[in-house]
Amino acid sequence: MTSRVGPRTVSPNGTDFKPREKVAPRYQMNASLKSEVRKLNWVHLLIWLLVAAQVIVSHFDLVSHDTVSVPYQWEYPYLLSLIPLLCSSLSLPNNNISYLVISMISAGLFSVAPLIYGGMEMFPVAQQLYRHGKAYRFIFGFSAVTVMYLIMVVAVQVHAWQIYYMKKLLDSWFDATQEKKKK
Repeated sequence: MTSRVGPRTVSPNGTDFKPREKVAPRYQMNASLKSEVRKLNWVHLLIWLLVAAQVIVSHFDLVSHDTVSVPYQWEYPYLLSLIPLLCSSLSLPNNNISYLVISMISAGLFSVAPLIYGGMEMFPVAQQLYRHGKAYRFIFGFSAVTVMYLIMVVAVQVHAWQIYYMKKLLDSWFDATQEKKKK
């Protein structure tokens, strides 16, 4: 809305920014945190698709087990990590605190816990591979335990950052609702 009285902007090149309104820092932080969570959700979806592809290909015998090995036990519960992904995606458009809390709790249960179990499950196989050089499961000619540990390293980092950014976002939203209640 323009004012007919008072100081008018003289230069159209943007050097007169001081009298203009600025976005409050909490809204800037909210937008940047949402953006980070969305990016991490896409990476999480990519990791989930890789694990799901291995499980589906192995389960339906689409290729021989020499090409893609039988999945480890931790991969089946990891497929449930789609639940926190969907909850966080549903929470972002409307700043829904309850979906974000469900997403954070289920990320620990369905994303991080299977990865911890998988690390322990595959450790003896990895130990045998690196001590004796013997691998019994392969994914496209590579040792399955090596490939899955690489995926797990990336997945742990993605889930840790997701939980961190969701916690910051939850704090931001909670503070905003508390300010509304005070008014």
